Amino acid sequence: MDQIMAEPVKSDKIKVIACGAIAREIVDICDQRGLDHIDLTCLPAIWHIRPEKIAPGLREKIAEARSDGFERIYIGYAECGTRGEVDKICDEEGIARLPGPHCYAFYTGVEKFMHTSGDDITSFYLTDLIARQFEAFIIEPMKLDKHPELIGMFFGNYQKLVYLAQTVDEELQAKAKWAADYLGLQYEYRFTGYGDLEPELTKANG
Repeated sequence: MDQIMAEPVKSDKIKVIACGAIAREIVDICDQRGLDHIDLTCLPAIWHIRPEKIAPGLREKIAEARSDGFERIYIGYAECGTRGEVDKICDEEGIARLPGPHCYAFYTGVEKFMHTSGDDITSFYLTDLIARQFEAFIIEPMKLDKHPELIGMFFGNYQKLVYLAQTVDEELQAKAKWAADYLGLQYEYRFTGYGDLEPELTKANG
């Protein structure tokens, strides 16, 4: 019986292993820029608040990508609270990642974020995803709905909520404003678009 061989991965394909919290944005960029040779795999978006899960998940997906024949791999994570583990993996594997410490930085633009972050030291950030799923990402994990007294404990040192918007969406703006009111914070809206995400994906593609 002839052995059935798996179809080899084309050499021009690149595997992007990314945070599910930015999956929608990556898909949009790939569609807009014609990056149809990016093969996207995402880890759970909720790991955005469970960074200890990120490094083991990345190692597993990198191993799977290598097994599938991908020679070119790119990490769609910034440092993301892993205490250097993402950079350690990238160094070991000889692969690159998104720049900066977290998604708030690369959406803003890392250089701009680093220059202005000192002014935002008492700011709590939302992105489109976190605004859209504020209950799932903030209220439920922190049990704020059951114990509203925890709001002051967790957010008492913040002064404002800054919504870093990737898209112009009035419903999300209203949701972000509601989140600021819920936490008792001032509200500020900043449109960032995709920031450094688009050029970095294009560069990784090249």
